[in-house]
Amino acid sequence: MFTNEEIRRIAMEQSAEDIGCSAGDFLKPGAVVVDFHLGERAKVYYSEPIACNFVSYGGNVVAAAVPQAKDCVAEYVRRYEYYHLFETPNCLWLNEKLSEFGQKICFMAYYFLPDMNKLRRLDCRYKTRLLTPENFQSLYTKEWSNALCAKRKEYDMLCYGAYDGERLIGLAGCSADCDSMWQIGVDVLPEYRMRGVATALTSNLAVEITERGKVPFYCCAWSNIPSARNAVKSGFVPAWAEMTVKPSDFVDNANKVK
Repeated sequence: MFTNEEIRRIAMEQSAEDIGCSAGDFLKPGAVVVDFHLGERAKVYYSEPIACNFVSYGGNVVAAAVPQAKDCVAEYVRRYEYYHLFETPNCLWLNEKLSEFGQKICFMAYYFLPDMNKLRRLDCRYKTRLLTPENFQSLYTKEWSNALCAKRKEYDMLCYGAYDGERLIGLAGCSADCDSMWQIGVDVLPEYRMRGVATALTSNLAVEITERGKVPFYCCAWSNIPSARNAVKSGFVPAWAEMTVKPSDFVDNANKVK
């Protein structure tokens, strides 16, 4: 079984692989700027081109940037304390500067790790079932799109489902996004929310992951309060934040009405 210290170390080592720094950079006093490099063992959902990725574990920020953006990024981290670098007014300054290089701020996310002093299997008022890949191949539908990823089916490892009779009403799934860490996503049908289903499924799946020698992690947008509350109630704590810069045309395409 992991300790909290081991979990945090593993997460930092993985973040270092994701952006091309050393794990010790996250523990240094003050901001650290390095050359961006997507490691061979980076999380599978990262895809280049990436102009910069800012990562903070709460003590400083490490900003990994490509040469074209490095001076701009270095100026940015000098202007503000690390915990202000992710705030909207300051991000707008950065976005304006980056636009000169054809880049824009794209993804911003909040990540959670389990607190091993709190993580435990929580009960569900509905019947639950552990599912392996051969059991969930028919579940790649819109209603379960947070729990399962149709674009990367080969990385989906386990699911925990909740059933009202024979009807699937909630699903938590995990993907092997890197060698040491599996990410959890969860969906609950609207009429079954606010009944503790997501928390029961998330906690049980997290325990299953740790029992297989992997570190579970959880991600949500900062504005997704229900998801963040679910993480905390399931035995997770805030661990790190990321902000990713990508080409302007990628961001513009993402904003097109489909």
